[in-house]
Amino acid sequence: MNYRFILLILGRILVLAGVAMMPSLLVSFLYGDGAHLSFILSMCVLLVSGIAMVLLLKKHKKIMQPREGFITVALCWIAISLAGALPPYISGAIPNYIDALFEMIAGFTTTGATILPSVEALPESIIFWRAFSQWLGGMGVLMLTLAILPAGERGVYNLMRAESTGPSSERIVPRIRRSATILYSIYLALTLLQTLMLLIGKMSLYDALTHAFATAGTGGFSSRDMSVGAFDSGYIEYTIGAFMLLFSINFGLYYAVVARRFSRIGKNTEIRAFLSIIAIATVLITADLVRHGVYGSIEETVRHSFFHTASLGSSTAFFTVDYNLWPDLSRAVLMCLMFIGGCAGSTSSGIKVVRFVTLCKSAVREVKRIIHPRSVSIVQMNGEPVQDKALAGVLHYFALYVFTLIAATLLVSLDNMGAEATFSGVLGMLSNAGPGIGLVGPTANYAGFSVMSKLVLSMTMLIGRLEIYPMLMLIIPSAWKRV
Repeated sequence: MNYRFILLILGRILVLAGVAMMPSLLVSFLYGDGAHLSFILSMCVLLVSGIAMVLLLKKHKKIMQPREGFITVALCWIAISLAGALPPYISGAIPNYIDALFEMIAGFTTTGATILPSVEALPESIIFWRAFSQWLGGMGVLMLTLAILPAGERGVYNLMRAESTGPSSERIVPRIRRSATILYSIYLALTLLQTLMLLIGKMSLYDALTHAFATAGTGGFSSRDMSVGAFDSGYIEYTIGAFMLLFSINFGLYYAVVARRFSRIGKNTEIRAFLSIIAIATVLITADLVRHGVYGSIEETVRHSFFHTASLGSSTAFFTVDYNLWPDLSRAVLMCLMFIGGCAGSTSSGIKVVRFVTLCKSAVREVKRIIHPRSVSIVQMNGEPVQDKALAGVLHYFALYVFTLIAATLLVSLDNMGAEATFSGVLGMLSNAGPGIGLVGPTANYAGFSVMSKLVLSMTMLIGRLEIYPMLMLIIPSAWKRV
């Protein structure tokens, strides 16, 4: 185990966290909200400790094995969450450190869950920091460090592999650093485009940036208590809804467009399945809301249906109305969307559409084998056969996902908050979709849970964002042994 290299990466993450607080410090000075000292103190602690670690360890051999990559990713996400909780805690905006930690884990993991009864009561810079943390966490904090890692460090692909979402990670170009740079360039370009479109919709620059950051990370931390619904604008709702879907698509496909590799898009099974799921869910919810006469016009019904389908389907926590008041079928569809999530290689979470489609095709193949024992049936994705090893990997991940969901639900149920709120809340944490149903619905929060449950939910958010295996490595003793 190359502990010194792991500590070197941790040092860089602390430096990144300190530097990332600078825009929020500027916002604090511009608005005069009084939180500037908390950012200055946090930045000093992080930059001094991080730079010291980098200088002391930079001459050690820089080779990373797969298991070290997984452990490093888990430790880095824990470290940046602990660091990110300092400004809201020191400023007194969130006086309890466990609550501040929960809030920032929900930020960096792009979950969007909150313990705050009122977001608007916070200093403007803390609101900005919450949203910016989701932008950092959306593409991955280590993906950003990969884009700036010096050349010559071997094994950094293991960091990308451990942090990437989906059953596999791919390099869009041969060099890791170049791949990370291209992906972040696309990410930044889409974020700037959305900011511009929100400014056209009469949003202030502050609101446009915070909502663009939260949309890009598919996190959903709004600057308003009533989220996107506070703006009462169809243009803004459709714009944010569309960008939530755009950020839920594999970023490798955007590069394929730039590189004119259009055949790759046409063959992509996941994107077709994702858009089909969103369309079907929107139609189902619209029909259900019309049947119950929830809204007065078809346009309003379609708008709310589309927005919340995009929000839950992309694992974003934005809302325009309290869908907790919708009929049971509509809420059930939303929970299914939370479970499935978006595409691999995007900023969305959930089990991912590619895994869901693979599981469905695998189940169909088994049924065919029962009916026709001698038949040969092959599971295909993107026009190519899926190897049995890959199928087994998807099944193993699904089993671990369900086990984590059950274990966390049992632990959180000790708070006796009700089965609906407990299960949907844990599902919202594991799928990084944020709010659940009932007492943890979109207009509610997680403040009523005990300290133990908040810690369990925090770990569940990290497990969901890192797709189980990196966090699992932390508790396996043999993973820490030297070889």
